[in-house]
Amino acid sequence: MTALELAALVRPDHYPRSSAYDPAWLLGLDMGPNPLWLLEDLARDLDLRPGMRVLDLGSGKGATSVFLAREYGVQVVAADWWVGADEAAAVFAAAGVGGQVEAVRAEAHQLPFREGSFDAIVSIDAFEYFGTADSYLPYLVRFLRPGGQLGIATPALTREVRELGAIPPHIKAVVGWEAIAWHTPEWWRFQWEITELVTVTSARLQEDAWRDWLLWSRACAEHLPEGRAAQQPVIDMLTADSGEYLSFALVTARTTART
Repeated sequence: MTALELAALVRPDHYPRSSAYDPAWLLGLDMGPNPLWLLEDLARDLDLRPGMRVLDLGSGKGATSVFLAREYGVQVVAADWWVGADEAAAVFAAAGVGGQVEAVRAEAHQLPFREGSFDAIVSIDAFEYFGTADSYLPYLVRFLRPGGQLGIATPALTREVRELGAIPPHIKAVVGWEAIAWHTPEWWRFQWEITELVTVTSARLQEDAWRDWLLWSRACAEHLPEGRAAQQPVIDMLTADSGEYLSFALVTARTTART
């Protein structure tokens, strides 16, 4: 990776906490675009305090769990279905947070936790795969304590596919029907608040999300094995879009009642 590519992933003016992390380390844990930038931005709308118990849902290879433990002093349960607990635990041990982060292999609809056992649940670039069903939020908030917090960062479109009438062709060519689940912040706000189980505290598009995503994809194309083949279609999609439709939604909420 060239010095220029490395420099593009260190942005202390936008993401001061994330900029302290080695970009090569982060790219080596790649399972989706710029997870620490997303988490750092999302956390501005959360109240994470040392000692809290936090579920990192869809934690992947563990970068976000390391970040939560180091930056906010919380106790993390890192839950993912695609990455084994032993693999994730090795990442946590190497990062020096093995005592703060517990790795659990779990499917998002069959979580092996007691009700009311978390102060917060966060999900970075994963919720779109399991969290759009009408019944999912009522299931998930069972695991939060009264007043507990929920925060997600998930791919979004600036307008609903239903409103557009079709998935824009340059997006459909790369991700196909998956873009149906890339909802606007307004969609998420309504979907959550209609349950009366949570109060949404923030629902916004990440500023210049498509640019962040493009920086990440370009770095992955140069750094990762077979990265160019995997990332060039994404790079082309983002370049063609230029922020017209593609973004990330950052949504946070607090529980309003015990469920």
